[in-house]
Amino acid sequence: VTAEEISRIVARWTGIPVEKLVEGEREKLLRLPEVLHQRVIGQDEAVQKVSDAILRSRAGIANPNRPIGSFLFLGPTGVGKTELAKALAQALFDDEKNMVRIDMTEYMEKFSVSRLIGAPPGYVGYEEGGQLTEAVRRHPYSVVLFDEVEKAHPDVFNILLQVLDDGRITDSQGRTVDFKNTIIILTSNLGSDIILEDLEKNRANGKNELSAEARDKIDLLLKRQFRPEFLNRLDDIVYYKSLTKDEIGGIVDLMLADLRSRLADKQLKLVVTDAAKSVIVDDGYDPIYGARPLKRYIQANVETMIAKEIIGGSHVPGDTLTVDAENGKLVLR
Repeated sequence: VTAEEISRIVARWTGIPVEKLVEGEREKLLRLPEVLHQRVIGQDEAVQKVSDAILRSRAGIANPNRPIGSFLFLGPTGVGKTELAKALAQALFDDEKNMVRIDMTEYMEKFSVSRLIGAPPGYVGYEEGGQLTEAVRRHPYSVVLFDEVEKAHPDVFNILLQVLDDGRITDSQGRTVDFKNTIIILTSNLGSDIILEDLEKNRANGKNELSAEARDKIDLLLKRQFRPEFLNRLDDIVYYKSLTKDEIGGIVDLMLADLRSRLADKQLKLVVTDAAKSVIVDDGYDPIYGARPLKRYIQANVETMIAKEIIGGSHVPGDTLTVDAENGKLVLR
């Protein structure tokens, strides 16, 4: 029995990620931006700010009574806000499942707040505990993602005030739940039209940065939407940029690598030529909708084509499938 097996058993019992302590913790932390960039293409500002907060926490110089970090991610749809939360859970806590995801679209009514910390005594569901408190009690080391926060009722954020400030919350049964080992990420599409418009103008002039003027406009929007005491407790507000064509090329590589691994289970190899890749990028690129149209394009034009070949029985295990482009259209050889 080696140290690795022992650490795996301890991790399974406690929900605390010990497995990767076998790899030097120091090396892992210093390589964090690089590890995150394997899954999140572009968005250097977001990756750097999150990595810096984790370094401060692990070095022991951050406030020990607060969560490791709390961030509000702002930006257009499909640019990697949720993906960064997943990548962070994978890199820090060894498993993408170590992420507590709360979809704020489910909390549009005032009374839905009780679902986060549990129903009060005498109400239906009192025994069950809250969706947020129970999840963090069972997995104290996790990334807590509040998705699409601007869609929730404003009173929901009152619950988060003591979590962001003191790293703790009391559930409906009087138990204190500790958030000191969590990373809290809130995502929002607020101000995405301002970001898209500003970047389009700046990129035409050869700059790939958000102007100070655009940031000020978004700050005003935030102040209208959220209370100052809530914004004041966040560690950082991170602005996501719309994706450029080069970054879309990197995302195509990631999506095709995922398809390759699925085909490898069927003992088939996949080769995609550069010509085919450039057709996918040209047809699937949409700065407003981000990477999601690309996913749909690959599903409709690459996966469907391969699926027809597999179902038709024209390929046996060990074959290589080549996707190429002819007259601007994808073909399978």
